[in-house]
Amino acid sequence: MKLTNPSDSSFDIATMKYIYFSVLICTAVLLFGMPIRSLADLYGGQPVQLPMSVRQQLDKAGIPLSAVGIYVHPVGASNPALTLNADVAMNPASVMKLITTYAGLEILGPAYVWQTLVYAHGRIDKGVLHGDLVIKGYGDPKLDLEHFWLMVDRLRQTGLQEITGNLILDHSYYDLPWGDPGTFDGQPYRTYNILPEALLINYRSTALHLMPDSDKKQVRVVADPIPASVHVVNNLKLTDRRCGFWRNQVDIVIEPSGHLNNVEQVVLNGSYSARCGRQTVMFGLHDSATYARDLFKRFWTQQGGVFQGEAIIAEAPVDLNHIETYYSPPLAEIIRGINKYSNNIAARQLYLAFGTAGSVGGKQQATLEKSEYVLRRWLAAKQLNFSELVIENGSGLSRIGRINARHMGQLLLTAFNSPVMPEFISSMPIASVDGTMRGRMIGTAVSGFAHIKTGTLNGVKAMAGYILNQSGQRVVVVMFVNHVYAERSRVAMDMLLEWVFSGNVD
Repeated sequence: MKLTNPSDSSFDIATMKYIYFSVLICTAVLLFGMPIRSLADLYGGQPVQLPMSVRQQLDKAGIPLSAVGIYVHPVGASNPALTLNADVAMNPASVMKLITTYAGLEILGPAYVWQTLVYAHGRIDKGVLHGDLVIKGYGDPKLDLEHFWLMVDRLRQTGLQEITGNLILDHSYYDLPWGDPGTFDGQPYRTYNILPEALLINYRSTALHLMPDSDKKQVRVVADPIPASVHVVNNLKLTDRRCGFWRNQVDIVIEPSGHLNNVEQVVLNGSYSARCGRQTVMFGLHDSATYARDLFKRFWTQQGGVFQGEAIIAEAPVDLNHIETYYSPPLAEIIRGINKYSNNIAARQLYLAFGTAGSVGGKQQATLEKSEYVLRRWLAAKQLNFSELVIENGSGLSRIGRINARHMGQLLLTAFNSPVMPEFISSMPIASVDGTMRGRMIGTAVSGFAHIKTGTLNGVKAMAGYILNQSGQRVVVVMFVNHVYAERSRVAMDMLLEWVFSGNVD
């Protein structure tokens, strides 16, 4: 049925046919007990019209319907209840992570863990390693600050106290082409642009904590976790203005000329309001060797160890003495960070695990080609033939990523009947509760009733997930917007969620 102009009060032929068949089938229900699952079933599977509230918000935002893809399908219904451009391939931004995480749960299993192996290249005598410590990574996507500290602690518990040689970091498990982290948007130091590494420690991230000090009328800036490797030039002025979009008032410059002895120079200019409280911005300032050396040395020394060497990225030598194997948290836990907080780095490393299932000890290397082959074979086995799909790296941080709204909806319907459904749905942000949906739908009836993955790029706004409506029916909802004004579509998306929750779809 075509979409009618909201200002047109006349009935078109399609509307008359809809009413005629609705009355006819409702009569049949009363007389013969025919089952009805949704409005879509009443009209031979033809979806209902786009809600007026959604269309009005799109019009207000200056977004044409041709730039919008929508697919709404109650779980268990034979047909979708609402579609709009559902077969048009669009960029889903971070909603692409739903494919990666669902596939990961089924291909690898919810209990899957990554290994990081630690070896001694030399003789160990009375707690002293006369040689190098070798760490070989297999793509652990959560070797963050906490887990790297635990790994160092486990290593100390073996009795090793002093390392006389260097730290050898083996990244050879990944066979990836060289990439420029600034290619995507010209922001090479932003953490979302950090590229996959088989041994990625704490995402190579440095946090700059901004804290107002009203007594001294200044802004304190603290670098973490390796402050000695960052030289901060703080030119921020403390104000008492309304906080608002504080990040727009702070200009942070990474100065290449400030690289002295691997110490990165960060200059902060602009103003910061005391009303903003403590805020944090993340950067990837250091190369892998520098970051790993300084963080390892800090943790090793804190735990009573001795290490004065350097960090070298190289393939592990042969004939090594295995000391320790560190295991990541299970995949079911890791995907919560990927979906709830849209962790691009972890999503990319999960995607790379598909092709080899994290094989350890052999010569098989992880590649993007292997992962895409395994993913498409998995989709085909589930009769999900997404010919338009372009996944690129599994994270959605892509200009060429594509899928249509119908296929994303079909993926979610299939996932609902999967054994991994509980882990999958629980990994998504809950409306007004946590993750990227924490600040949305607050005070509305939808609060707490929708698990929705969001996605945002320049010119792209997207959402997809499940909503439990007021009738107790679980409904799949997908909405993509690809337009220069896509950022303005948030209210329209919220209106769609409210419309679905209200029971218009059951």
